[in-house]
Amino acid sequence: YVRRHSPVIGPANARVTIVEFFDPSCEACRAFYPIVKQIMAQYPNDVRLVLRYTPLHQGSDEAVRILETARRQDVFLPVLEALLEQQPQWATHGAPQLDRAWAVASGAGLEVTRARSVMQAPAISAALNQDVVDATALGVSRTPTFFVNEKPLTTFGPQQLYDLVRAEVEVAR
Repeated sequence: YVRRHSPVIGPANARVTIVEFFDPSCEACRAFYPIVKQIMAQYPNDVRLVLRYTPLHQGSDEAVRILETARRQDVFLPVLEALLEQQPQWATHGAPQLDRAWAVASGAGLEVTRARSVMQAPAISAALNQDVVDATALGVSRTPTFFVNEKPLTTFGPQQLYDLVRAEVEVAR
């Protein structure tokens, strides 16, 4: 569920881990991000988010590479949030405009020339490939797909995610 290369938001030693199989071009992922942030804010010391890449939409693999290069430049969170906020401008299904995604990332602090020079790095490709393999092994076929402390969210919805996280926090305390 969690790999060494996985981006982590929140305390590393949190007792509850939300693993989200995530596509930066996915509208539902964009819609759930504020919900996940609210859950984490409610349990700031107990919950962390681990993102696993699942590039199901056209162009998402490049968007993932933008995020990974942002992580290497220590601007992952601002770039992630900017890409999600501006997603309707760049992630048009069937016709993604990745030049706009790069511009959004640049505006959030990404040094684009440096990022483009390392975006095909073997470590980035390996992380992306491993996430795809793991998603397949876990039966992930859509995004977002959530696991909380390795328990799948069996009924999809914001309240169901909140309830599962709350139950795991209560068990951990």
